[in-house]
Amino acid sequence: MGEIRIELSKKKTALAFIASAIFVALGIQFILDPERYVSPMYRNIELIKITGFTSVSFFGLCLIFILFKIFDKKPGLVINDIGITDNSHYGSAGLIDWSKIIAIRTQQIMSTKFLLIYVSNPQEFIQKSSWIKASLMKANLKMYGTPLSITSNSLNYNFDYLEKLLHEEWNKYKS
Repeated sequence: MGEIRIELSKKKTALAFIASAIFVALGIQFILDPERYVSPMYRNIELIKITGFTSVSFFGLCLIFILFKIFDKKPGLVINDIGITDNSHYGSAGLIDWSKIIAIRTQQIMSTKFLLIYVSNPQEFIQKSSWIKASLMKANLKMYGTPLSITSNSLNYNFDYLEKLLHEEWNKYKS
Protein backbone atom coordinates (compact mmCIF):
# COMPACT_ATOMS: atom_id res chain seq x y z
CA MET A 1 0.00 0.00 0.00
CA GLY A 2 1.13 3.51 -0.70
CA GLU A 3 0.50 6.42 1.54
CA ILE A 4 -2.88 8.15 1.68
CA ARG A 5 -2.82 11.75 2.89
CA ILE A 6 -6.07 13.47 3.85
CA GLU A 7 -5.87 17.22 4.27
CA LEU A 8 -7.60 19.37 6.86
CA SER A 9 -10.55 21.34 5.52
CA LYS A 10 -9.63 25.04 5.38
CA LYS A 11 -13.30 26.01 5.08
CA LYS A 12 -14.35 24.04 8.18
CA THR A 13 -11.36 25.39 10.12
CA ALA A 14 -12.28 28.97 9.17
CA LEU A 15 -15.90 28.42 10.23
CA ALA A 16 -14.78 26.98 13.57
CA PHE A 17 -12.51 30.00 14.08
CA ILE A 18 -15.34 32.45 13.36
CA ALA A 19 -17.79 30.59 15.63
CA SER A 20 -15.24 30.48 18.48
CA ALA A 21 -14.50 34.20 18.07
CA ILE A 22 -18.22 35.00 18.29
CA PHE A 23 -18.58 32.97 21.50
CA VAL A 24 -15.53 34.69 23.01
CA ALA A 25 -17.01 38.09 22.13
CA LEU A 26 -20.38 37.13 23.65
CA GLY A 27 -18.64 35.82 26.76
CA ILE A 28 -16.81 39.13 27.17
CA GLN A 29 -20.14 40.94 26.87
CA PHE A 30 -21.65 38.68 29.56
CA ILE A 31 -18.74 39.49 31.87
CA LEU A 32 -18.62 43.25 31.26
CA ASP A 33 -22.33 44.01 31.09
CA PRO A 34 -24.32 41.15 32.68
CA GLU A 35 -27.30 43.39 33.54
CA ARG A 36 -27.99 43.81 29.82
CA TYR A 37 -28.69 40.07 29.54
CA VAL A 38 -31.07 39.73 32.49
CA SER A 39 -34.38 38.30 31.31
CA PRO A 40 -37.34 36.45 32.83
CA MET A 41 -35.48 33.23 32.06
CA TYR A 42 -32.01 34.37 33.25
CA ARG A 43 -32.33 36.65 36.27
CA ASN A 44 -29.14 35.80 38.12
CA ILE A 45 -26.33 38.22 37.23
CA GLU A 46 -23.68 35.94 38.76
CA LEU A 47 -24.82 33.05 36.56
CA ILE A 48 -24.56 35.29 33.50
CA LYS A 49 -21.00 36.26 34.52
CA ILE A 50 -20.06 32.60 35.13
CA THR A 51 -21.47 31.73 31.69
CA GLY A 52 -19.32 34.52 30.25
CA PHE A 53 -16.14 33.30 31.96
CA THR A 54 -16.86 29.73 30.87
CA SER A 55 -17.45 30.83 27.28
CA VAL A 56 -14.29 32.95 27.15
CA SER A 57 -12.20 30.17 28.73
CA PHE A 58 -13.45 27.30 26.58
CA PHE A 59 -13.79 29.08 23.26
CA GLY A 60 -10.61 31.08 23.90
CA LEU A 61 -8.73 27.77 24.12
CA CYS A 62 -10.52 26.62 20.98
CA LEU A 63 -9.34 29.78 19.20
CA ILE A 64 -5.75 29.11 20.20
CA PHE A 65 -5.90 25.48 19.03
CA ILE A 66 -7.58 26.49 15.76
CA LEU A 67 -4.86 29.08 15.14
CA PHE A 68 -2.24 26.36 15.55
CA LYS A 69 -4.16 24.17 13.08
CA ILE A 70 -4.43 27.01 10.54
CA PHE A 71 -0.63 27.29 10.41
CA ASP A 72 -0.02 23.54 10.75
CA LYS A 73 1.21 22.19 7.42
CA LYS A 74 0.83 18.51 8.37
CA PRO A 75 -2.01 16.57 6.73
CA GLY A 76 -5.00 15.82 8.94
CA LEU A 77 -4.63 12.06 8.49
CA VAL A 78 -1.99 9.82 6.96
CA ILE A 79 -2.73 6.15 6.35
CA ASN A 80 0.17 3.88 5.37
CA ASP A 81 1.79 0.49 6.04
CA ILE A 82 2.80 1.52 9.57
CA GLY A 83 -0.62 2.71 10.70
CA ILE A 84 -2.75 5.83 11.02
CA THR A 85 -1.16 9.16 11.83
CA ASP A 86 -3.92 11.36 13.20
CA ASN A 87 -3.39 15.12 13.21
CA SER A 88 -7.06 16.04 12.69
CA HIS A 89 -7.76 17.78 16.02
CA TYR A 90 -6.01 18.90 19.18
CA GLY A 91 -6.67 15.65 21.02
CA SER A 92 -5.14 13.58 18.22
CA ALA A 93 -2.71 10.85 19.23
CA GLY A 94 -0.31 11.05 16.30
CA LEU A 95 0.81 7.63 15.06
CA ILE A 96 -1.49 4.72 15.87
CA ASP A 97 0.41 1.61 14.82
CA TRP A 98 -1.71 -1.08 13.09
CA SER A 99 -0.26 -3.68 15.48
CA LYS A 100 -1.77 -1.85 18.48
CA ILE A 101 -5.29 -1.61 17.05
CA ILE A 102 -7.72 -4.26 18.29
CA ALA A 103 -10.98 -2.81 16.90
CA ILE A 104 -12.41 0.08 14.87
CA ARG A 105 -16.02 1.02 15.54
CA THR A 106 -18.33 3.83 14.45
CA GLN A 107 -20.20 5.93 16.99
CA GLN A 108 -22.76 8.62 16.29
CA ILE A 109 -23.88 11.40 18.61
CA MET A 110 -26.69 13.42 17.10
CA SER A 111 -25.56 14.10 13.52
CA THR A 112 -21.83 13.67 14.14
CA LYS A 113 -20.20 10.34 13.35
CA PHE A 114 -16.74 9.41 14.54
CA LEU A 115 -14.50 6.38 14.48
CA LEU A 116 -13.36 4.90 17.76
CA ILE A 117 -9.94 3.26 17.53
CA TYR A 118 -9.55 0.62 20.26
CA VAL A 119 -5.96 -0.23 21.13
CA SER A 120 -4.29 -2.91 23.21
CA ASN A 121 -2.78 -0.43 25.70
CA PRO A 122 -4.84 2.80 25.93
CA GLN A 123 -2.72 4.13 28.82
CA GLU A 124 0.35 4.24 26.54
CA PHE A 125 -1.30 6.94 24.39
CA ILE A 126 -2.53 8.89 27.41
CA GLN A 127 0.87 8.82 29.16
CA LYS A 128 2.79 10.17 26.18
CA SER A 129 0.42 13.14 25.75
CA SER A 130 0.46 16.63 27.23
CA TRP A 131 -1.82 17.10 30.23
CA ILE A 132 -4.54 18.78 28.15
CA LYS A 133 -4.53 16.03 25.52
CA ALA A 134 -4.33 13.41 28.27
CA SER A 135 -7.42 14.93 29.92
CA LEU A 136 -9.35 14.76 26.63
CA MET A 137 -8.17 11.18 26.09
CA LYS A 138 -9.17 10.14 29.62
CA ALA A 139 -12.65 11.55 29.04
CA ASN A 140 -12.89 9.57 25.77
CA LEU A 141 -11.65 6.43 27.55
CA LYS A 142 -14.29 6.81 30.26
CA MET A 143 -17.14 7.44 27.79
CA TYR A 144 -16.22 5.06 24.95
CA GLY A 145 -13.62 2.62 26.27
CA THR A 146 -10.83 4.09 24.13
CA PRO A 147 -8.87 7.34 24.23
CA LEU A 148 -8.68 7.52 20.42
CA SER A 149 -11.30 8.88 18.06
CA ILE A 150 -11.27 10.27 14.54
CA THR A 151 -13.98 12.36 12.91
CA SER A 152 -14.03 13.67 9.38
CA ASN A 153 -15.52 16.99 10.55
CA SER A 154 -12.18 18.76 10.28
CA LEU A 155 -11.00 16.70 7.31
CA ASN A 156 -11.54 17.31 3.64
CA TYR A 157 -12.98 13.79 3.25
CA ASN A 158 -16.31 11.99 3.38
CA PHE A 159 -16.88 10.05 6.64
CA ASP A 160 -18.33 6.93 4.98
CA TYR A 161 -15.32 6.68 2.64
CA LEU A 162 -12.95 7.20 5.57
CA GLU A 163 -14.67 4.46 7.58
CA LYS A 164 -14.46 2.02 4.66
CA LEU A 165 -10.83 2.95 3.94
CA LEU A 166 -9.67 2.43 7.53
CA HIS A 167 -11.41 -0.94 7.79
CA GLU A 168 -9.92 -2.07 4.46
CA GLU A 169 -6.38 -1.02 5.41
CA TRP A 170 -6.62 -2.53 8.89
CA ASN A 171 -7.90 -5.81 7.40
CA LYS A 172 -4.96 -5.80 4.93
CA TYR A 173 -2.57 -5.39 7.85
CA LYS A 174 -4.22 -8.24 9.81
CA SER A 175 -4.02 -10.68 6.87
